[in-house]
Amino acid sequence: MAISKKICLVGDFSVGKTSLIRRFVDDQFSDEYLSTVGVKLSRKLVEVDATADNAARQVELLIWDIEGQTQFKAIAPSYLQGAKGAIIVADVKRDDTLVHLQNHVDLFVKINPKGTIIIALNKADLVTPTLLATLLDKYALQRHNPRVIDTYATSAKTGQAVNVIFKQLATAILADP
Repeated sequence: MAISKKICLVGDFSVGKTSLIRRFVDDQFSDEYLSTVGVKLSRKLVEVDATADNAARQVELLIWDIEGQTQFKAIAPSYLQGAKGAIIVADVKRDDTLVHLQNHVDLFVKINPKGTIIIALNKADLVTPTLLATLLDKYALQRHNPRVIDTYATSAKTGQAVNVIFKQLATAILADP
């Protein structure tokens, strides 16, 4: 029997939160931009690797895709409540979204002090490998917060690291009671 865990995708508007979820849940991608209004819920069963004392387990991720509008900040805390994990997303082509990463991390941790976070530097297919390496080095510093377990370069378009971030988050959530 699967255990259900709530996770949130958080980030500024148009960073690719919905596209990452769609790639993960349905293995699809669309270049068409549709702004999320409020929150959209998705779910997917994830097989988590066996530990020394357990067989492999299944986790049903209840994925909350939260609107990225700045004026939305007053409502977002109620949507974040009770989440066991978050994927904080930034667009590697937009510096403002990278600068806002720390604000999103701080807000999530304030509401869920025991939550687990992965940073996704999305749209990695749109920049050079050199710039991507520089950004990964710079934003891996977010790991100074003990709740941030890793930073990945992702691409909803190509699928780069999409399954990895969701599976790693599910595994970390199960390991941290």
